[in-house]
Amino acid sequence: MESEAQVRAWWGQTVERLRQARAAATPREVQETDALLIGAGAFVVGFLAALALFWHRTLSITGPWSVGAVAAIGGAVVAVAAFALGRISSQREQATAAEPDPAEVRDGFATPGQKLRWYDLTALALAHGAVALLALWGLASLLEAGFRDAPVFPFPGAVLVGVALALTGYVCASSAAVLSPSSISLVLAIFLVIGALTAMLASTDPHWWRDNLSALGMSSNASSTAFNGTLIVAGVLVTTIARYATAALPADDPRDRRGRDVVRFGMILLGILLAAVGIFPVDRFFLLHNTVATGMAVAFAVIVVGLPWFLHRIPRVFVALGWIFVAVIALLGIFFATGYYNLTAVELIAAVLIFSWIIVFLRVASIVRDPEDA
Repeated sequence: MESEAQVRAWWGQTVERLRQARAAATPREVQETDALLIGAGAFVVGFLAALALFWHRTLSITGPWSVGAVAAIGGAVVAVAAFALGRISSQREQATAAEPDPAEVRDGFATPGQKLRWYDLTALALAHGAVALLALWGLASLLEAGFRDAPVFPFPGAVLVGVALALTGYVCASSAAVLSPSSISLVLAIFLVIGALTAMLASTDPHWWRDNLSALGMSSNASSTAFNGTLIVAGVLVTTIARYATAALPADDPRDRRGRDVVRFGMILLGILLAAVGIFPVDRFFLLHNTVATGMAVAFAVIVVGLPWFLHRIPRVFVALGWIFVAVIALLGIFFATGYYNLTAVELIAAVLIFSWIIVFLRVASIVRDPEDA
């Protein structure tokens, strides 16, 4: 009984010290500590679960129930859970903070009129999960190519899974704690690159590029799930953050407000059309697929060309960059019409230019302010 009382007293003192240390820490330190704890918890759970799955088995790096498959699926689950926990922790800290310190890292959406709703957070959590799934599976595929036919034993395999889940949990929790249009643009860029490369590597047709980029999304191709899923999630991401990226733009003047609304609607339309490209594969919905793809290009051109009239305070260098992108896309169309380029080259370069512009716009829009607010 005496030893039990001593253990309880020690535990109570330990918890009290941790509570006092947390109260004295800065918001940045609290966020870092929470992310580390989430990563540590992911390591323990992932290691124990993987060890139970791998016990008395000789594993491969890729394939069913392999180290790569377990790490990728577990990483997706951990990414969603870590994002949710990181967001909850961040919101709790903001609610208890008496006076926010401008020098500290803070949530870019924690301003009046810019709070993320539950469905926005759901889309962002799923995007983090998709990034983790594709990234870990792609990494496993690269390791398989480097260590061809190499066996993996249960204990080191479980350690590898635990480390992968720990890093995933830490990164996703840190990302959720400080969300802003700029940080989400980075998530969007990584997701698009990883998703596209995964679809190309998973393609069952080695000469898919002879047709067009949409051939990766055909139902007869093994890469269709990765390609179409990437487009759908990316479209949801663009649509979700469009109104938040434009909320910081000046809108005191009615003319500025109208221009901001036009750009916001155009960005939302881009996201919807991008998701529709993935929802309607070209081999099953040929006319509809081409219509929404063309509509996305037209919507992009209208936004870019009219940007200096819609947003008067947007940097002119960025406006010029957008016009150059549109001119390059038009030139590519001429090259395709004359037979100089095939359709895949035109679509790939145009997609890179459009998504690059969107990502840069999200970052530029987040720093544009009224002169009085500067």
